[in-house]
Amino acid sequence: MNKTLSVNAADNIRIFSAAMVEKANSGHPGGAMGGADFIHILYTEFLNFDPNDMSWPFRDRFFLDPGHMSPMLYSVLAFFEFYAIEDIKNFRQWGSVTPGHPELDVARGIENTSGPLGLGQAMAVGAAIAERFLAARFGEWTMHKTYTFVSDGGIQEGISQGAGRIAGFLGLHNLIMFYDANEIQLSTRTDEVTAEDTAKKYEAWGWNVITIKGNDHEEIRYALKSAIREQERPTLIIGKTIMGKGLKLEDGSSFESQVSTHGQPVSKAGASFPKTIEMLGGDPDEPFRIFPEVMEYYKQVSRNKAAFAIRKKQQQSDWEKENPELAEKLHSYLSGELPDLDLYSIHLKDNIATRAASGAVLEYLAQHVENMIVLSADLSNSDKTEGFIKGGARPFGRGDFTGGFLHTGVSELTMAALANGIALHGGIHVACGTFFVFSDFMKPAIRLAALMELPVTYIWTHDAFRVGEDGPTHQPVEQEAQIRLMEKVKNHSGRNSMLVLRPADTFETLEAWMMAMHNTNSPTGLILTRQAVRNIPDIPGTDRISQVKQTSKGAYVVMGPDHEPDLLLIANGSEVISLIEIAHRLKNEHGISARVISVISEGLFRSQPKSYQEDLIPTGVPSFGLTAGLRVNLEGLVGCNGQVYGMDHFGYSAPAAVLEEKFGFTIDNIYREVMRYIQGKRL
Repeated sequence: MNKTLSVNAADNIRIFSAAMVEKANSGHPGGAMGGADFIHILYTEFLNFDPNDMSWPFRDRFFLDPGHMSPMLYSVLAFFEFYAIEDIKNFRQWGSVTPGHPELDVARGIENTSGPLGLGQAMAVGAAIAERFLAARFGEWTMHKTYTFVSDGGIQEGISQGAGRIAGFLGLHNLIMFYDANEIQLSTRTDEVTAEDTAKKYEAWGWNVITIKGNDHEEIRYALKSAIREQERPTLIIGKTIMGKGLKLEDGSSFESQVSTHGQPVSKAGASFPKTIEMLGGDPDEPFRIFPEVMEYYKQVSRNKAAFAIRKKQQQSDWEKENPELAEKLHSYLSGELPDLDLYSIHLKDNIATRAASGAVLEYLAQHVENMIVLSADLSNSDKTEGFIKGGARPFGRGDFTGGFLHTGVSELTMAALANGIALHGGIHVACGTFFVFSDFMKPAIRLAALMELPVTYIWTHDAFRVGEDGPTHQPVEQEAQIRLMEKVKNHSGRNSMLVLRPADTFETLEAWMMAMHNTNSPTGLILTRQAVRNIPDIPGTDRISQVKQTSKGAYVVMGPDHEPDLLLIANGSEVISLIEIAHRLKNEHGISARVISVISEGLFRSQPKSYQEDLIPTGVPSFGLTAGLRVNLEGLVGCNGQVYGMDHFGYSAPAAVLEEKFGFTIDNIYREVMRYIQGKRL
């Protein structure tokens, strides 16, 4: 390709990037202008995709980490005609398909929602793991690369260590990361906040590191070719780029490498927008114009990519004819369909903790869902994700992806982001586990999964103060209230952005796992107990399996009269069993008919018809709620005239039985609390 045309195309991206931010009067032009050279070379000469089928499963992926550099990505995709010029002009505006930070839109070439720095690169690692998982099962003809673009901020974020460490440990040679090292961040120069040797850091993690002039097209090509040839290590390309490359003052002198250009329009930063556009070869009065020669070149590139995809798809077709059984399996993977699951066939002991029941489910899933990956943050023996290993899913090792389990080490946020990347890639069911209190580490990745509507399952165990001796640092008192807020937030499709399930016993745990496996519209959180509470048997019932099917409505009657009850007793998780015993005492000692309701998911319950909600929790009937978390967990369910007994502190260190007594969670004390409430209501 003619070098002048190559530079002109990159300059055209710079013009678009500056103009988008200028018109919106909001955004980040400097980094996008500096990264234009790499993004142009990558997309035109290296990134394989089908312009006519952007969801082609075996395309290369590009994960943008610094979402604020979206003008760069939107520009190159506009050159491929995935965005209209009008879309580019409406950058950051209401109803636009070009939001300030890119949001998942595979049809237009956006592989991930990005914004919180560091998450994009970790999701890229997850996608690269997914690619190796599939290649290990169907052959190297499925091979494709995962590229990710990071900035100084993404390198500084702590999640970069987890992502870098794991990618190097696994030997993900299909992963290529470009580090846009322009030495400028939003408020300062990078040398004012760090003096680390990034190259040595990644080399220590087992990466192949190449350092280049990041705006030199020949050096970019050399680095990418070298990275593609690498067969044992992920590659980091450190591109020494120029922040705000091409920016000019009114007199034509340079205004490059200025901190001010990171996060505001170039005119506000101190540069001359008209002079910059002019000297880059554009028209200041009409900056949103693709140069004719650039437009023609991108059209030819698009044709070439479509032809390449046709050849690859023919290769797949030939393979399928030779391997019909594997081909059928591959299509079932990619479709996301599940085999018939009979979780109720699992033999479970009576009165076990719900984490133990979950472990048994994972053992079953390892034997029946071949395209599943489970991750755990150094807690597999405690969160019972080791059940997946017991079921036959060996842990991944360096260069070995024939198993299905990933020990991520102590890195909960990284783990959650990897799970996002695996889900984004497609073709694989994914779950990850840790203690519930450590969900706090995971929140940014959970939030992105909810926004992107990713079917990731979170396994959270040790769900209450009953963790005991570990004390308040490990007792998730407020975490349920936090995570259930996600059930109250709607995603862009208008559905609850998350499904949060806290099962009351083994049967509800089985049903919760069924719901999680079939939930394709959002992430699912399973909140599970460390131990069975007070050796009370599982919820009684002559046909418990039929009864527990009502869990799919978010709440159902566990026990109670057919007619309108005198009292409603509402809980989820361990507390449901306590309320059952109290309901029996109320009936036997006072003739009070209480309805016990298990609300495994308030968000799901609130999505049911109003008639069902009113029938289950009728207005005007006195209501008492019990929660091992904050009272707010149930206050919306019991109503303003109801009462909730719950926690209002962080907990203390002592055996679980002692804490139950000290915190008033014994049956006798809860019974007294219920009686005080009843007496106040004069039942």
